[in-house]
Order: sequence, then structure tokens, then C-alpha cells
Amino acid sequence: MKQGKLFTVSVALVVALGGFVWGFDATVISGTVPFIQKYFSLSGDRGDFLLGLAVSCLGWGVLGGTAVAGFFSDRFGRKKVLIATAVLFVATALVSALTIHFPVFVGARVFGGVAVGGAILTAPVYIAEIAPAKWRGSLVSLNQLMIVLGISASFFSNYFLVNVGENNWRWMLGMDAVPAAFFFLFLFAVPESPRWLFGQGREPQAREILLKVRGLENLEDELTSIRASFQEKKPQVGVKALFRRRMGFVLFIALAIAFFQQITGINAIFYYLPTIFTQAGGGIHAAFWQAVLVGLVNLGMTFVAILFVDRLGRKPLLVIGATGMAISLLTCSWAFHASNYQLTDKSFVILQDNKVPADLVSDLKNSDKAVFTTEKEFMTDLETQWGADRLKPYHDALDTAGLHIHASVVLFAIIGFVASFAISLGPVMWVLLSEIFPNQYRGMAMSLAGFWNATVSASVTFIFPWELSHFRPAGTFLGYGLMAVAALIFILVFIPETKGKSLEELERLLVRPERSPQEQNL
Repeated sequence: MKQGKLFTVSVALVVALGGFVWGFDATVISGTVPFIQKYFSLSGDRGDFLLGLAVSCLGWGVLGGTAVAGFFSDRFGRKKVLIATAVLFVATALVSALTIHFPVFVGARVFGGVAVGGAILTAPVYIAEIAPAKWRGSLVSLNQLMIVLGISASFFSNYFLVNVGENNWRWMLGMDAVPAAFFFLFLFAVPESPRWLFGQGREPQAREILLKVRGLENLEDELTSIRASFQEKKPQVGVKALFRRRMGFVLFIALAIAFFQQITGINAIFYYLPTIFTQAGGGIHAAFWQAVLVGLVNLGMTFVAILFVDRLGRKPLLVIGATGMAISLLTCSWAFHASNYQLTDKSFVILQDNKVPADLVSDLKNSDKAVFTTEKEFMTDLETQWGADRLKPYHDALDTAGLHIHASVVLFAIIGFVASFAISLGPVMWVLLSEIFPNQYRGMAMSLAGFWNATVSASVTFIFPWELSHFRPAGTFLGYGLMAVAALIFILVFIPETKGKSLEELERLLVRPERSPQEQNL
């Protein structure tokens, strides 16, 4: 049995390595934002639009990946889809790092998103289908652990590469090809999903794999349960079948939890993390280091989630996490709302550090010492005194120098939000989604839920620069905080507990039984 457990964990780790690659790929963009903005001349309202496109285009590609991943994984197998995602990861990382054309950059990131969509759906499904019920939550959470390892690795990579020169952003993006290549090679050592093989009528192969991961203990009982699950209904189902009455409750839970995971702003915050910390009054070097710190917290709390998801349960973790997310986001909103803009002695030191000309700094010291509540009022007053054209090249430096905010409150609030997400909606959503759908619906249903999740993620990420410009950080974080409150209410009312139950048992509990022809006519 020990050998079977070792084999199962090893296979799960290899498959979860795809999570590392897509976590790295998704968040490495955060460090490149100021540099691609300058390289591709993304300024003004049009620049906000194009910057949002550049950062969110991976998310739009995820839509394509999630739309087709379920179909292809059901048709060709989980393993083949994972190998295809590995190839895409390598290719798109290299193209986005080497191109000199903005449309090619966007296109490469879009196809990278297709790979992310395939990996994000197929990996947890595979792991859930090969794992015993008593370990399933922890093993599926390995995928989330690898995602946050990839996120942390991207923050570290960006931090160490930020000073390599004007092509630093190319090195940042190209680094993703290294783990992607290892993922591709290791996948050839894992077997196909036994439940997928069973659905294809290849029971002897499925039995052989289950024997390796389970041993003889309870093997026949599990085979009988799987066989009965597939015999009750035809394995091949279409999208329309997901919207039948019997699937209503399960689909409602899946789509709602997928919505709340992203509408609370996690990816927007991760993708723009150095930008947010810069707006909170820090320099670019400090902002990159703070991003590393957030990544480490994310990693540490994911270990906590893995430790407790099968002990404490799915729902308690979701309740604790959603509560922490709401408190942290509303605190962050308050910190930005309580900020003001004025020039002080500290401001002039920051301006000098940002290489603002000495004569301009000297003139600014003679500015009126007024206090402003918004950045727009502050800059308008300075432009009136010293000329808009003269100040335009130093707008960002003036914005940072003039802002007075509880920077430590913002840092700890962001850390609190990420920590709360990492023990709840981050890993637990994927555990739930991999558990609640019936065997023959799982690939298609996960694809639908992932597509919806990716749509919300890409939309939130795309409009984030516009939100910061129009609602400022205070209004943006207030909106995220209110969504976290709504998520908490939803979890308390609707989410069931799934720990310790087999996939077939959960199907019997959550999915309504088929109605007879006589009942359908009533």
C-alpha cells in the first residue's frame, strides 16, 4: 500500500507541475508591466486599453483553452491534452520573449492562455480520478500548491532580473520555457486516467492502473462502483445535458463559486502587484521585493490549505477565507481613501532618487504647500504653477512622491487578502469542481465552469487599469471587498461539504435522479 501511495503522489506531482508552469506564466507579466508599457509606447487612454489587453490577453486565451479542453480530454484522454499544453507553454514563452511586434506579443500570450486553460482544467480532473477519496482533497490541492509555487517563482525571477538591462522583460518572459520543458518530458512517465479508460471501454487497462495506485485493498468495490456509474447513463454527453433539471444544483454551485473566485480581484492584484505597491508610495525596487513577500505568503498558506482541506473540510476553509478576504480588501480600500497628496521633504528625496532634474526639484520646493484628496487635483495644481509640458515626463515620479498613505496598512491588507484566498477559494474551488460532477459529465462540466471562471478573470484583469484611473485604488478595492462579502454569504447558504466521500457517492447526493417518462409528462 505504501508503494501504491508513493506512485500516486509521484504521478500527482508530475501532473501538478503544469500548475507551476501556468502560475509562472500568468504572473510573470506583473514584473514586465512598466517595461512593456515603455517599449511598446502604451500611454494615455489608448495606452490604458492596450496595457489592459497586453496583461489580460493570456486570460482571453484561457477562454479558448477551457472551451475545448473538456471535449479533447474526454475524446483523446487527459494525458494527451496535458502533453499538448506543455508544447504550447514552451513555444509561447519563447515567442513572447523574442518578438519586437506588439500584435505578435499579444498573440503569443493568447496561445499561452490556451495552454493555461487546458492545464487548469485537465490537471485537477486527472488527479481527482486517480486519487483515493481519503487523499483526494490534498492531492488535488497539490495542483494549487504548484500554481502558487509558480507564482512565487515568477516574483523571485522578476526581482532578480529587473536590473539585467533594457531587455529585462524578455528574460522574465523567456524563463517560463524552462519548467515547461521539464513538464513536457515528465508527462511521458505518467499513465492515463483509469476512469477515462473505463469510460472508453478499456477496463483491463483501467484495472491495471488502479491496482498500481490502490493495491488489492477495496479494488473490486471501487471497480464495481465505477462500473455502475457508467452503466447508469451513456458516457458520451453533450453540453445541453449539463443544463438539464437534474444537474441544476451542481451547475449553480460550480458557476457561482467560479465567479466569486475571480470577481474578488485575485488575478488583477497578482498581475499588477508591483504597480499597486508603487501606487502605495514605494519605489520600483521595493515594489518588486514586496511582490516576492506576497508570493511567499501565498505559498505558505497553500500548505496550510493542503494540510486542512481533508481534515477540517472544504466549507470551513471557504468560510474562514472569504471572511478574511472581505476584511482585507475593505481595509485596503480605507487605506487608499484616507490618503492625500502634498509635497514634503520626503517627496523631494523621492524625486531626486527618480532622477528628476535638480532645477525642477528646486522650483517644486517653492510650490504652495496645499493638501489634496485626489491625484488629479494635485497634478492640476502643479501643472498650473509650473507648466503641464514641463511636468509630463515626470508624472509617475510626482505621483509617487506626492502620495501620503498608510503604506504598511496596504501591504498587510494585500498579504491578508492573498493569505485568505490561498486557504480557501484558491485551492478549494478546484477541489470542489473536481468532485461534484458525475463521472461522464466531468470533463465537459469542468470545461464550462473553467470557461466561465476565465471569462470573469480576463474581464477583471482587462478593466483594472481603467478602474485605477477612474475609481482610483480606493473605489477599486471597495468593489472587490463587497464582492467578497457576497461570496461569504453564498458559501454559508449553498456550499455542501464533500470531504471523505467517493466521487460516485457525491453523484448520488448532489445530482437529482433521472425522471421516468411518466414523471416527465406530468
